[in-house]
Order: sequence, then structure tokens, then C-alpha cells
Amino acid sequence: MLREKIQAEIVTAMKAKDKERIAALRLIGAKIKDRDIELRTSDKKPEDDAMVTDVLLKMAKQRRESIEMYEAGGRQELADKEKAELATIEEFLPKQMSEEETKAAIADIKAETGAEGMKDMGKVMGELKARHGATLDMTRASGWVKEALS
Repeated sequence: MLREKIQAEIVTAMKAKDKERIAALRLIGAKIKDRDIELRTSDKKPEDDAMVTDVLLKMAKQRRESIEMYEAGGRQELADKEKAELATIEEFLPKQMSEEETKAAIADIKAETGAEGMKDMGKVMGELKARHGATLDMTRASGWVKEALS
């Protein structure tokens, strides 16, 4: 399970005295605990690995946005710190689909659902997320879906 793997990596990083990695891993652990607390009152609880993957995907998206903003603002040292955190987060995520694989998946879903125009974008995006949510950057996929439907 991902949760145990992250805990094991924290111990390994502590033994290696890798302060940046320890900080990133503890940040991941804190976000997972936050989600656990949010889900305490929820009626339906997602599978643990799916929940952890969702947390990691959101963290990765935040890091990518921060990197863009820091680089645009000329703060390279902060962008480098975010890149290091992003690399640690991505270690625990499933391998992401390439652009070609994503476009092929979009074409398949478009053909299966009979989507023709922009009015069908929600249907295509929903199916894409259901099938490939953990292995796909939905922000980039959204642009490719728009391109395919226009």
C-alpha cells in the first residue's frame, strides 16, 4: 500500500539524513492525514490507495503551478525547491500517460460515446477520468479533449 511505502521512505530518508526529502515526505504524510480527517464524517470512504493517489495528484498539480509562477517571477531558488518536492511526490504516482497515449484514449472514448461537439466535453472528460484518472494530467487532457471535439 502507498501509505506504508511513504512511511518506509520517511524512515529511510531519516537514516540517510536527507533533510529536503524528509520534509517533502512529511508534507505528503500530513496531507494524507488531513484527507483522513475530512473523510471521517463521509458516508462512503474511497479505497485507501485511491485516496492517497488522489492526494498526491493534487499535490503534484499545486507544485507544477507554483513552479510556473516562481519562474515567471524570477524566483528560481523557490522553483528549484518545488521541483525537488514534485520529484518526491511523483515517485509514488503511477506512470503518467504520454501525449500520444492520451490522445488515443480520447479518440477511443469519443468514438464509443458518439461525442461530436463541445456540448459532449463533460461526457468525454468524465469517462476519461473514470478510466485513466490516476495516470493522467487532467488539465492537459482537457485541452486535448477540446481540440478533438472542435
